[in-house]
Order: sequence, then C-alpha cells, then structure tokens
Amino acid sequence: MLPSRTLAAIWVAAVVVLPLVLPDPYVLRVAAMTCIFAAFAASWDLLAGYAGQVNFGHALFFGAGAYSSALLSLRLGFSPLIAVGTGALIATVTGFCVGYLCLRLRGSYLSLATLAFPLILIGVLFAFPDFSGGELGITGLQPLATSRVGNYYVAAVAMLVVVFALWAFADSRFGLVLHAIRDDEVAARASGIDTTRYKLAVFGISAAAAGITGALYAHFMRGAGPSTLETALSFQAVIWGVFGGLATIYGPVTAVFVLYPLTEWLGSFSSFGELRLLIFAVVVLLVLLFMPRGLTPWARDRIETKCPRCKQRNPAWRESCRACAASLHRASAALPQSPR
Repeated sequence: MLPSRTLAAIWVAAVVVLPLVLPDPYVLRVAAMTCIFAAFAASWDLLAGYAGQVNFGHALFFGAGAYSSALLSLRLGFSPLIAVGTGALIATVTGFCVGYLCLRLRGSYLSLATLAFPLILIGVLFAFPDFSGGELGITGLQPLATSRVGNYYVAAVAMLVVVFALWAFADSRFGLVLHAIRDDEVAARASGIDTTRYKLAVFGISAAAAGITGALYAHFMRGAGPSTLETALSFQAVIWGVFGGLATIYGPVTAVFVLYPLTEWLGSFSSFGELRLLIFAVVVLLVLLFMPRGLTPWARDRIETKCPRCKQRNPAWRESCRACAASLHRASAALPQSPR
C-alpha cells in the first residue's frame, strides 16, 4: 500500500476511535467542528481547484443549508434528519442558480460575482426579521443526537461520506473533464465537451456538499445566524484550500485538521489573546513561502515517487516501479569525453 493511503487509513481510524481515547466534551466539540469545516473546505476545492471556478462566496451554500434546515425545523416542525436533507437540497438548487447566472464569467469577474451573492442573501434575511431572526439569527434547534459522542459521530460520519464522495467524483472521468475545463475551456469546448453542463453539475455537487455541512453546523450549534454567510467564512475556505493544496480534496481536509485545532488550542491560552490570529497568519505564510503547491503535495512528494515511465506512484524508498519495474532513481549519465 502506498504511504499516502496508509496515512489516510490511519486518519480514518483516528477519527473513529477519538471519543474512546479522548472523551473530553471540549475535545469532542472541537473535533466535530473540525469535521464539519473539513467537508466544507473539500467542497470548495472541487469547485475551485478542479473546475477552476474560484468562488469567493462559497459561504452562500453553507448558509443556505444552515438557514433552510433551521427554518424547516422550527417553522414547519421537520425532524432534524429530514431538515438536514432538505436543506442540502435547497443549497443544491441555489448552486445550480448561481452557476447558471455565472456561466459567462471567468477569472476575477466570476470571483467578484460570487462574492456578492452571500451579501444579497444577508440583506434579504435582514429585511424579514420576524421570519429569519434578523441579526440575531435562529436558535432553539434540536440536536441530531442526544449525547456529545453521538453528535461527534454524526459529524464525523457525514464528513467521511462527503469527502470520499467528492474524491470519487474528482478521481473519475468527471474530474478529468473538470481539469480540462480549468486548463483551457475553449479547447475543451472545441473537443466536444459540453462545458455548460459540467460547470452547472460541479456547482450543484459542491453546493450540495457545502449545504450538508451548513445544515449539520446549524443543528450542532443549535442555531443559524448571519455568521454562516459571512465573507470571512468564504475566505477561510480559500485559505484552507491553498494551505493544504488545490485540486487534491485531501489537501483542504488536512489543512482544516491542522489549522482549526491549532487556533482553538492557542485560544485556550489567555497570554496569547489576539496574537493567535498573528500566529495563524505566520504559519500560513511560512507554508505558502516554502511549499508553494501546498502542505500535502509537498509531504506526498517526500514519501512517494512518480515513475518516469508509467507515471504510477511508488514509495520513495523503492528502487524500481512496482508496476513496470522501471528504475525510479536514475543516475545522471556521464557526459562522453571528447577524444584528444
């Protein structure tokens, strides 16, 4: 088994057994929030990293799922699970609508356009405070489980399902087409690819995953407020994606599991105060400076080697490829000396 897959299996096992090793309520709360935001960051990476549709308003889908689930649960009496599913469906429809409106936009124009949608939704919610709760948001939601351990496992299982589903999409023919659209959309269209259909599909899939995380967040926090639509949350997803490595799915997940507990741990020390934000920024800048492709691609290149012949990945300590037996560490050929 490749070292990266071994590490992924260890990570899954650690997520599963965490409540048995560290049953502390605070640890479980931080771990559950980490799982929720990890799936949210992975959903952004599918849209921006693979398809090249850089979305600066990704919190729109997170907030749509959170508010929809909260309103359905409180106003219409939906059960939490049905409310979460319906909230994810509403977020998916929102993603299709945003994708349709932004079809003709590319680059910075697309990013700025998507940045406006969460602000518009916040304005609409503030315009009807009796229905949406206004600036105070909505509170009093039922949790998805009756215990802290149960709530953690709901978040952890949902995160694992969402992340591996997104990875399956990215590793399929669908992901290859997204790569083509990202690299050269005109060439992809000239090759017969219906780029409109694929772009709408990736907006919908990404929005569905973000909507699930937003709905889980609302029931975990037992409320939904304007913070679920804030621009800061959208840019947080961008930071996680760039820090971990774009177009990897597992990169943003790793970034969340590194950065979110780090900031929470630093916040537990009163001596740090607001310096924890400065420390967070320094860590991110150091990674971007010395690991331009992100943390996980840099680490994977240290433990794995790509075969120069068949392009299969191998453990870094192997001398020959496990697939085609080609040499992985070719010594540079000596230059022939000119005859005297």
